[in-house]
Amino acid sequence: QVHLVESGGGLVQPGGSLRLSCAVSGSIFSISAMGWYRQAPGKQRELVATSSTGDSTNYADSVKGRFTISRDNMKNTLYLQMNSLKTEDTAVYFCTLTNPWGVAYWGQGTQVTVSS
Repeated sequence: QVHLVESGGGLVQPGGSLRLSCAVSGSIFSISAMGWYRQAPGKQRELVATSSTGDSTNYADSVKGRFTISRDNMKNTLYLQMNSLKTEDTAVYFCTLTNPWGVAYWGQGTQVTVSS
């Protein structure tokens, strides 16, 4: 079984920073592609950033230069460092894992609210 648990969300003022974490159970973390998605109220879920099993990363244009995705294969943990947060970054953030066989797993999400 694969379980993903996000943490680190909260309320932050515009311009502030947060670091999200996603702890993954099981032994396939290091061989799986990982990603962060978000869903704002009334909007579709959208891709934020991805991290491949190599060192390649990919970002949505809206977060490039502000967010950084990283992974610690020893700790089975994915991170999302979010800087210069904007009100439009307010959303529920989800962690996702796609195993080498193409099966995707999702966490339950963590709320990020950017407001003054």
